[in-house]
Amino acid sequence: MAQVYNWQLGREMSYWYPENHPKRQFAAVFDTNKCIACQTCTLACKTTWTSGRGQEYMLWNNVESKPYGFYPLAWDVKLLEMLNSGEWKGNKYDGQTIFESAAAGERVMGWRPTPQDYAYPNVGEDDCTGQVDVGALMQIPHMNWFFYLARICNHCTYPACLASCPRGSIYKRQEDGIVLVDQSRCRGYQECVKGCPYKKIFFNPMTGTSEKCIACYPKIEQGIQPQCFVNCIGKIRMAGWISKPNEAKPDNPIDYLVHIKKIALPLFPQYGLEPNVYYIPPVHVPAHFNRQLFGPGAEAAVKAYRNAPNDMDLAGLLHLFGSSEMIMPRFHRQGETVTGMDEKGNKIVSVPMHEPVHIRPAYDKLYQIQRTNCP
Repeated sequence: MAQVYNWQLGREMSYWYPENHPKRQFAAVFDTNKCIACQTCTLACKTTWTSGRGQEYMLWNNVESKPYGFYPLAWDVKLLEMLNSGEWKGNKYDGQTIFESAAAGERVMGWRPTPQDYAYPNVGEDDCTGQVDVGALMQIPHMNWFFYLARICNHCTYPACLASCPRGSIYKRQEDGIVLVDQSRCRGYQECVKGCPYKKIFFNPMTGTSEKCIACYPKIEQGIQPQCFVNCIGKIRMAGWISKPNEAKPDNPIDYLVHIKKIALPLFPQYGLEPNVYYIPPVHVPAHFNRQLFGPGAEAAVKAYRNAPNDMDLAGLLHLFGSSEMIMPRFHRQGETVTGMDEKGNKIVSVPMHEPVHIRPAYDKLYQIQRTNCP
């Protein structure tokens, strides 16, 4: 196996193929604190891409309630139990990844879900970790908690699905780093399903091939964000491009959130895939749980996010989420207005950081009527 550098682990690791980065890498940030689990993103993806025969159970996008929600069942718990995990020493991980933990003759350590595992897409929905009785005083942080985790394919830098495929039918596009399946080469061995730790690749029994999230690349090619992003009611998502840590650009929204402010973190970085979907951790969840999901920077990320009202640039960027269907590779704040721009610096959208408030007089002198100011 080759040795590649994984910046999320802070070290080199073993991987099936040598290091080969695309010209630019698609990435996204999800703000878990704004997700309301309306599943609009799930339905937007479902009706666009997976409405055909054999795709009935496929949810390329799903939203699950943590800590008890999973799709498929126990996708994370089973692998955490299998993984020869270690400790984080600062920002360096000294345990084994799923590539380094693989048994002899295996490319990736993993497990293959059964059909029954896909039977409960909403298991654990809104299940709280404890009982909240009627009249109970709610204080934050508290131990009776849950939060919503929206998930798509992470379009990883070191994809386990790609590494595990014996046919070489999975590849990363050089132009944008999106991971796709060449179905003309696929023979339905389902090694990719077994290998992906996030279980975001699916087998179609009608076609005999694997299918997965394609990051809506026809839209990406037009500079438009994916379907699940633009339909998000909670405005929790932002798509863009991510640089290497030492090449981070302060005016790049994704770089700013991931590399500079470090409030957006990868999901289970200890698996070793260097995923390119990043999450702003929930602020009301116990620190040890956030650390398990998002790595050693979770506590500092929550602290920085809570401080956003005192950080004008960060607060302004968070206002840009969901403000346009276009990808905004650059942003700029001037006063209390934040602007999303294209790569040439042309304005896409400007958003005020504070919406103006207009209170109408209770009595309209012109029409001589009494108004009611609805909230």
